[in-house]
Amino acid sequence: QVQLVESGGGSVQAGGSLRLSCAASEYTYRTYSSYCMGWFRQAPGKEREGVAVICPAGRSTYYADSVKGRFTISRDNAKDTLYLQMNSLKPADTAMYYCAADSTGWVLDPKSYNYWGQGTQVTVSS
Repeated sequence: QVQLVESGGGSVQAGGSLRLSCAASEYTYRTYSSYCMGWFRQAPGKEREGVAVICPAGRSTYYADSVKGRFTISRDNAKDTLYLQMNSLKPADTAMYYCAADSTGWVLDPKSYNYWGQGTQVTVSS
């Protein structure tokens, strides 16, 4: 059973910080720890977009231009958990954030992922 469960969302003022977590079931993580895992977001009326991805090969990371220098993705293999540290948050970062695993294409393209969590809401007020 593939399970990804996000947490850590909330409401903050612009300039604030949040850390999102994505807990993977052991089956999920042990199986898919060899694949890329990432964070995606979707704002109302907009398409889902890639935010940050981490891949096992060389621990490569990929970021959307809009979050570079502000967000940091990481993974803790011992805890089977993926993280997204978000600093200097802006109102434009307001969205539902999703964790995903097992990319079969371009790592920042949400269409290339097979497994998704239910999402956690992030709201940034000005």
